[in-house]
Amino acid sequence: MDVKQAGSSLDSLISSFNTRIAELQELVIARNMYPASSVTDLKAVDAALKAMELQVQAIKDRLREETLAIPKAKKLIEASLRQQKKLQSMSVHVPERTTFSNLEINNRSILPEASNQLPGFGPLKPEEEPVVTHKEKKGRSSPPLWHITSAELDSLSSYMRGRLTLDKVNAAINDMAAYADSNSQLIAAPKKKLAENLWEKALLPHELLHDKELRDIAMTESIKGKHFFLETDIKGPSLKLDNTGKAILTVLRHLGRISETRIGHHRVIILLKPQT
Repeated sequence: MDVKQAGSSLDSLISSFNTRIAELQELVIARNMYPASSVTDLKAVDAALKAMELQVQAIKDRLREETLAIPKAKKLIEASLRQQKKLQSMSVHVPERTTFSNLEINNRSILPEASNQLPGFGPLKPEEEPVVTHKEKKGRSSPPLWHITSAELDSLSSYMRGRLTLDKVNAAINDMAAYADSNSQLIAAPKKKLAENLWEKALLPHELLHDKELRDIAMTESIKGKHFFLETDIKGPSLKLDNTGKAILTVLRHLGRISETRIGHHRVIILLKPQT
């Protein structure tokens, strides 16, 4: 009996060992199929997926903002087109600078004499005579372009001249003449002859204020009869309120091409004839 029981216990132990070995083999196979590094890879995939989801959400939000902005952009374009039409309508009524030919001047000088000689016609009244005052002629004349020469630029100290070139300075002079010419046309325009509603519709409120201030500045003793522009008029294309533009203004002031004064809160720049 003891031998049989010992043999049975031995068989049971061997069977237990075999079962355990089989389980270990299955675990080894499973470990080889799913190594530990795969966990790190899965984490990286999960992080990349979350980042892509965030990017997609940001794109959706951006598209939603762009969609909401489309009606505002359409309204802005329509307002710009209406403003452009108003400005074009106003430009049709603004008279250009006129120059009288010799024939027109002769006709004007002959007309009073002929009217005095014809029966039933009296002399023209003073208020009916087309009078062009010296001030109006001067105000409507084009601002002169007093460019500087290479000799004048070379006469400056290297510190003042810096990196300025002759072309840059003369291009800025062209801009200044354009600013002054624009102001002269606005001041000389016969506003009373235009319909009041045309000016009110065509010009924005700040432009109407600028027009009034320009006329007031032009009537001051130090500015009257001179070509000028405001510091706020400086908007390029060649002359700008940057370091280069300030250096150009300093050079032109030194060379006697411009002078500056302050009227109210405006800095006024006057074009000067160079001293010969």
